[in-house]
Amino acid sequence: MKLPASTEGLLHCATSLAQLEVGSTASAAQLARYFDLPAAYLAKQLQALVKAGVLSATTGPRGGFRLARPASEITLLQIVEAVDGASSPYECREIRQQGQGALPAEECQSPCILAEKMLQAHEAWRHILATSTLAEIVDALPPSAPPRTRLRLRLRLTGTP
Repeated sequence: MKLPASTEGLLHCATSLAQLEVGSTASAAQLARYFDLPAAYLAKQLQALVKAGVLSATTGPRGGFRLARPASEITLLQIVEAVDGASSPYECREIRQQGQGALPAEECQSPCILAEKMLQAHEAWRHILATSTLAEIVDALPPSAPPRTRLRLRLRLTGTP
């Protein structure tokens, strides 16, 4: 399965936001600089996470993005589905009934075994993402990562530019 590059960026942005001090925000511009992504495009993608309830956004000089819920309540699947949707990447078009190799309709009464296997794979992939939270991801990072992330994002903590 191949996901758009934007999915990787949003997974990393959400993970970075999960490393912030409570109440801190990071702007789309800060996150774009941090990951060398186009700011306008990233801002639009981050809005998809806001709409899905993964992030919250505030406006103004101290505005930016933060997690809308605790990191332990946000799964990787919620992030992926916010930008890529929930549908399976595989669509069975019943080509086994087409062309010179077409099977008779009576041999196609049950679902195609390939479609079944692809569905099983998709469900397994979704299960792993649905049971993986941002908190688990942050906990797996080296202890130096959250302070480094906060420093490099140059966060605007309360009273700090």
